[in-house]
Amino acid sequence: MFDLRPVGYVIGLLVAAMGVAMLFPMALDWSAGDAHWLTFLKTAVIAILGGALLALACANGAGRGLNLQQSFLMTTAVWVALPFAGALPFVMGAPGASLTDAMFEAVSGMTTTGTTVFVGLEDLPLGTNLWRGILQWLGGLGIVIVAMIFLPVMKVGGMQFFRSEGFDTLGKILPRAMDISSALIQIYLVLTVACVVVYYALGMTGFDAVVLAMATVSTGGFAPADASFAPYAGALELVAVVFMLLASLPFIRFVQLAQGSFTPLWRDPQVRAYLRWNAYAVTAILAYEVTTRDAAVLPTLREITFNVVSQFSGTGFTSVDLTLWGPFPFVVLIVVGLIGGCTSSTGCSVKVFRWLILIAAIKVQVQRLRSPAAVIALRYDGRKVGEDVVNSVILFFTMFILTFGVLAVALSLTGLESKTAITAAWTSIANVGPVFGAEVGPTGAVDGFPALAKWLMIAGMLVGRLELLTVYVLFMPRFWRT
Repeated sequence: MFDLRPVGYVIGLLVAAMGVAMLFPMALDWSAGDAHWLTFLKTAVIAILGGALLALACANGAGRGLNLQQSFLMTTAVWVALPFAGALPFVMGAPGASLTDAMFEAVSGMTTTGTTVFVGLEDLPLGTNLWRGILQWLGGLGIVIVAMIFLPVMKVGGMQFFRSEGFDTLGKILPRAMDISSALIQIYLVLTVACVVVYYALGMTGFDAVVLAMATVSTGGFAPADASFAPYAGALELVAVVFMLLASLPFIRFVQLAQGSFTPLWRDPQVRAYLRWNAYAVTAILAYEVTTRDAAVLPTLREITFNVVSQFSGTGFTSVDLTLWGPFPFVVLIVVGLIGGCTSSTGCSVKVFRWLILIAAIKVQVQRLRSPAAVIALRYDGRKVGEDVVNSVILFFTMFILTFGVLAVALSLTGLESKTAITAAWTSIANVGPVFGAEVGPTGAVDGFPALAKWLMIAGMLVGRLELLTVYVLFMPRFWRT
């Protein structure tokens, strides 16, 4: 019989921890003299007690390690249970959202997508906007831990290539995993604090600096204002670019850097390709804008760099109306959103590693066609890439395209026009943030979408953030019989 206790124990602890996190927005509202602090007190008590009771009920099954099926189930269940708990303050307090809207906002935060259904963000209690920031900050940290500890062992999307880095933890949980998690948390905290300090030093209010720093380092994109990052256009855009880029790089390289080794970061093919492709996209759009609009070079360069890096990393901040740039820049932004950041970062979408493997696999096949008798091995970063990795990457691309297509069609059947449905599917599956189309509100919110469309996007965000196959495998009876 399948043992759910280890999974329930972990989920219970995490839900209780989320309840503890609710005490921070509660304290903020209380200190501001806003009676809304009572909402966070109530939801904190519910989450802490509910999580503690679940963990206590499953405690006799803890400490046995996780087998493969339990690991897949836990990875998905966590990203369902935590947003449900995180949605409680939105339902029980401001803005008094429906279950659909509250779940959408919480899932968008936890998956670091950044699409919002709320309007009038400046009018929300400070605690509510802080909670939105905390949700995406926790989600960003969580997905890095999942990507570095669980996905390599579960062989999802080619991630087994990184298993030799020492992430073999299943079945002997968790001394190695705890070491990795501790190092990641330290790096994540350092990046966040540094971002807060620089934002504040350059003119942000303390509150905005904290919330926007959490959004930046998590590549989440939630802002405490309807205008996103537009109120801080200028030097702060360049600061955000730096931290969005850092958050999109492999966190294991920062751990190695902190240990005094700079070479792995500099030589990482993902890092080089990611920075190079960002530069290509910025240059292409800049050339288009300067030649078609006769725009001033320096201000336009800053504006384009910020928004391109924001979409490339999956952060989703905007400082201008991107649809005004024209058709070519719009296509470039869609493409970079489908590339995403580096593996083992808070970045989203397909990831640079998989694109590099796909490109290398195509090159190898072309070489084999030209020289059928030659023995040509596919290599990445000087290491031979096994057939299982290549097959996993190809399977990921196949499922990504199929999921994107099915989701776009399903969204169009809810009544959304084609452009809206396609970009909503794109932003959901790639966890990018912006949606474009007639049904999107002037602030970029999707509050006017049908309820069914919102639930479809919720499913897309969860599936996309968890690397597709992590979720799909749970619906295969053969997997549970293995």
